[in-house]
Amino acid sequence: MPACNDAYGWHFQYLTVIGLTLATLAFLLGSLADLTSSYRLARYKNTVSVLATPLELIISTLYAGLVSVDKELVIPKEFQLPLLPDISLHAIPATLLSLDFLLLSPPWTISFPQSLTLSTSLAFTYWFWVEQCYRHNGWYPYPIFDVLTTPWRIALFAFSGLLMAGSTATLKLIYRALNGSDRRLS
Repeated sequence: MPACNDAYGWHFQYLTVIGLTLATLAFLLGSLADLTSSYRLARYKNTVSVLATPLELIISTLYAGLVSVDKELVIPKEFQLPLLPDISLHAIPATLLSLDFLLLSPPWTISFPQSLTLSTSLAFTYWFWVEQCYRHNGWYPYPIFDVLTTPWRIALFAFSGLLMAGSTATLKLIYRALNGSDRRLS
């Protein structure tokens, strides 16, 4: 596997990097909204968070599940990270985004059907992106894609979309239990 810096798709062929980028954008918009008291920036941050938070949760969940089976399904041995950077990339963003939503943000208005559409669209768009990168690079970003046949990849991405939509619904239920449903952005 050649260096990512020279690969088609660069580091953005990794779902972890895509998730971190969205998480960074959400926190940047939130920080700017707080510093400037901008309602518009706060709304943008909340819009990005509707995608970034469940995505980071799915990244953390899938990563933990696959690593518990065999870490080399996700990261080749020569690229494995020490524990602290590993947690920083795969658990901290999901935790912080979830806490931000549950404790500091207005309720999400996305319905389950909308969430399911968004999540499965993202999952299959990522799959097509991964295949596009493979056509150019000759290797997959995650070793598990070499192991799975096409029907199993379809199942993985469909499951991921459903799990992401389920994460959204679960966060909304927890939010309602903690805050009620009428909390608004002020």
